[in-house]
Amino acid sequence: MKSVILSLVLIAAVSCCNAQKFKPALNLVKDSTYYLSTNSNSAITQTIGGQQNKINITLNWKMSFKVMAVTDSVYTMNASYQSLSTKIEQAAGFIDFDSKKNDPQDRPSMVFAAVVNKPVKVEITKSGKVKSVSNADKLIQDAIAGVAQLDTTQQAQVKALLTQYFNPESLKGYIETGALIFPSTPVAKDDKWKVDIKRETPAKMQLSINYQLIDVVKDLYLVHGEGTISSDKNAGAVQINGMPVKYNLSGSFISDVRLNKSTGWISSFRTTQLIVGDMHIQDNPQVPGGMSIPVSFNTNEVITGN
Repeated sequence: MKSVILSLVLIAAVSCCNAQKFKPALNLVKDSTYYLSTNSNSAITQTIGGQQNKINITLNWKMSFKVMAVTDSVYTMNASYQSLSTKIEQAAGFIDFDSKKNDPQDRPSMVFAAVVNKPVKVEITKSGKVKSVSNADKLIQDAIAGVAQLDTTQQAQVKALLTQYFNPESLKGYIETGALIFPSTPVAKDDKWKVDIKRETPAKMQLSINYQLIDVVKDLYLVHGEGTISSDKNAGAVQINGMPVKYNLSGSFISDVRLNKSTGWISSFRTTQLIVGDMHIQDNPQVPGGMSIPVSFNTNEVITGN
């Protein structure tokens, strides 16, 4: 009889432990500074006239986020780049811009350097939803205007890169990808929840991700995410090299995340994204009648909070 009672007690204890609930969320401290370092590698393939055109893009940047104020459930932060670089390899040539070069002859890199340590205001909720990003457009404009003797081609290259990846909406999507992963209610181990995120690159995209709390170890939450990516069918055409282009894309998203239990900040975030479809160049003087180009994006990204 005693053994039966003991077994029941043990089963109850195990069940209680398994049912323990957790509520991951941002829990940041005013006047403290948090960091995100990102390494992103994208292999892009375009098929034009039966010929494959391959482009490899590497982006590296580090951002700091200083908490300036905490109001109700909203953090107001000054976010600024600590470093910023990109490498683009394609048949037409090689581009290498880096804020750390400190070479006056490399004017595009000097524009990148001009972006460093210039704050952008970010408002983000404890659940990871970015309410606003302010001053990013002006930051880009001032950086380009502040570097003399940029020729027309260099201005276009640098502006296109900075605008595509670091305009307010792109920054919002980037930050939310790493922050908007928290459940709306407490969860137990193995529980799942869904998160929807809007991204701006390579086009206006919608991410629908199912996250799962895999484990809780020491000071970390271990979270796994799988989801789908699709382009916004209602989005209008974007201008690329003076031509109107509309995207029709879809794909998959897989991530493994480690979150600090006390702060909710990223310890590490690894993701793989595969996107395929086509970019349709609409009728224009450069391409009369328009043209559809099959395209694929294979991106691996690592974000660390250091």
